[in-house]
Amino acid sequence: MLKQFIGSIGKQFVLITGALLLIASPLTYAQNWPTKPIKLIIPFAAGGTTDILGRLLAQQLTKDLGQNVIVENKPGAGGNIAAEFVAQSAADGYTIMLASGSMLTVNPNLYKKLPVNYAKDFVYITNVASGPMLVSVSTKLPVKTLGEFIAYAKTKDLNFGSAGIGSQVHMAAENFTYSANIPATHVPYKGESAAINDLVAGQIDFMVGNLTAATGFAKNGQIKPLAVTSLKRSKQLPDVPTVAEAGIPGFESTGWFGLVAPANTPKTITEKIYDATVKAVNSEALRASLDLNGLTAVVNNQKEFEAQVKAESVVWEKVIKGRNISAQ
Repeated sequence: MLKQFIGSIGKQFVLITGALLLIASPLTYAQNWPTKPIKLIIPFAAGGTTDILGRLLAQQLTKDLGQNVIVENKPGAGGNIAAEFVAQSAADGYTIMLASGSMLTVNPNLYKKLPVNYAKDFVYITNVASGPMLVSVSTKLPVKTLGEFIAYAKTKDLNFGSAGIGSQVHMAAENFTYSANIPATHVPYKGESAAINDLVAGQIDFMVGNLTAATGFAKNGQIKPLAVTSLKRSKQLPDVPTVAEAGIPGFESTGWFGLVAPANTPKTITEKIYDATVKAVNSEALRASLDLNGLTAVVNNQKEFEAQVKAESVVWEKVIKGRNISAQ
């Protein structure tokens, strides 16, 4: 009996010890994170605003986290290709994504079939930064002001480029053409930089692109900047009026970019990513880079970020249904 009793106690001790190890292991793992390089997935091609911001952020996070943060571009399908990759990645904090606002608020309302559930397959960490858009046209168009462009567009069958169906660049242009009451054909690309290159070449007529990606081309005279979509003029292009000033009172459209991780990523890890992002964005170097690129830091917390996504999703759902915009 004594041997059986001791044997029973021994088995229970082993089971309890094993259970404690299983519980302690993930906690220890999360507390020690990061111990290897981190992938920062960019859902669009190199050269666009998401890519520019992602690389600036990765550089600063590398310093603050003590591990390399490596940028990987996975463009296509309005960001859905990258989203699927991240959603299927291990929830261990070593694969995160800098998503455009449109991916989280527009795509769920626009695409009939999606490879991911944006509300359930990700944990929202923070909205990193936001910035205005720039209404710009090909140098081939015989217009100098937004008013002239709107009048000209009403007599022609023009087209506009975007970073892809449902992208912020696409939806900003849809919002603009609707507000200006002008007809135009959408030409989607696999990233903003490709669309801007064709605008420079005169292959498309106009864009409402992110200010960050378009400013250099505007300053070099490769495209004609007609108006910014913020309520105030941009320091980067102070002589360019706002859309509201130039002919559409009250018009405003901004883009933003947020960090997300696969669902079930431990809170300890997402909090570390958030804290590191806040530190990075508040650093003098990144602040200066954001300002130079026409971006404004946001870094809201998880609850605020989730509330922002929900509120904007409602708005875009109405716009998409009202204007009968869809994607396969």
